[in-house]
Amino acid sequence: MRPFSIKTKLGTLVVVSVFITTGLLMIAVRTETELRFITVFSMIATLLITQFVAHSITAPLDEMSTVARGISHGDYTRRVRGADRRDELGDLAQTINRMADDLEAQERQRKELVANVSHELRTPIAGLRAVLENVVDGVSAADPETMRTALKQTERLGRLVETLLDLSRLDNGVVPLRKRRFEVWPYLSGVLKEANMVASARAGIASGSGSHTRTDVHLHLDVSPPELTAHVDPERIHQVVANLIDNAVKHSPPHGRVTVRARRGDGPESLDLEVLDEGPGIPRSEWHRVFERFNRGGVVAPHGPGSDGGTGLGLAIARWAVDLHGGRIGVAESERGCRIRVTLPGVTPSDRLT
Repeated sequence: MRPFSIKTKLGTLVVVSVFITTGLLMIAVRTETELRFITVFSMIATLLITQFVAHSITAPLDEMSTVARGISHGDYTRRVRGADRRDELGDLAQTINRMADDLEAQERQRKELVANVSHELRTPIAGLRAVLENVVDGVSAADPETMRTALKQTERLGRLVETLLDLSRLDNGVVPLRKRRFEVWPYLSGVLKEANMVASARAGIASGSGSHTRTDVHLHLDVSPPELTAHVDPERIHQVVANLIDNAVKHSPPHGRVTVRARRGDGPESLDLEVLDEGPGIPRSEWHRVFERFNRGGVVAPHGPGSDGGTGLGLAIARWAVDLHGGRIGVAESERGCRIRVTLPGVTPSDRLT
């Protein structure tokens, strides 16, 4: 039994009450005091001690009831004081506080999931809208090439929706990677083309609302050797490259240049990717915060026309996709601007077994 448990306190209350009553009776016998006075004094002393012990028990319970009622109404910010008590009430307070922490974390993850989904669905929708608006406005013909581009965006949108249907796997920490071998140059060329289309679509939408977006930044692709191949999940890497390009464009100076560089990694069909811009760069003291969720504008404010700061999710999503591959992503030294380096392992022993 704990030395400060409720059982111990109640037992102590009984023992103390008995000692007080016995002591007063002995005093009454020796001093010939009337029994009724002794009884009154004994009752008063016992009630005072009982009130003190009862308050130490009921006050925390009232607070716990209030906090639990707030949690039931969606207020996960309140906590129970007295979690450091060395009795059953302290254990109960710690349990309620842990429950509140877990519920608050789940609510935060739910909001982040909605923001992530909105962020990821916006890109293919904007690209598809750009293609269709160009066809409707007569800017481009509805030829097979244009329709293939629209179909590609629709397929990517479908894959993103399919990912949402696999949330049970995400909750269990199991996210499928569909790795395959592909040529890097045509793949990244398509990603850059889609990025240009999305920028044009956003520019058209923004011009109608009176705001601005970036269409003045030049995207450059540098793949060496040209026949370079990789063995990764193309859809996940599309998320990485598209979000890195989007972030680099936002931080580029007017008429700046963003370079996507791909090189062969150390392992078989591994890949080293770099995205470089000509913006103000990121202070070294802030490198560790770059990939945190909702970290936007506080590191380096966007420059140039149309900088909107984004949602602060792009780089967090990029890190998530790279982590799924067992790769690394981080800020690298650069003489000018910012350079984000991604290292993907390519073929791994587990891939050889499948």
